[in-house]
Amino acid sequence: MKAVIDPEVCIGCGLCADTCPGVYRMEGDKAVAPVEIVPKDQEECAKKGAEECPVEAIKIA
Repeated sequence: MKAVIDPEVCIGCGLCADTCPGVYRMEGDKAVAPVEIVPKDQEECAKKGAEECPVEAIKIA
């Protein structure tokens, strides 16, 4: 599973990073998902972080 953040859509609110810091983090005023593949033990957390994004900038694949 992968988490991909669209930097053009991200507003930098930080909800994803607060919800799942093992997958998402803030870099400047944008969120990033630096992990190539989301670890199995972080999958539910990553999904929750994506669901909480107010602008739907995160896609889970």
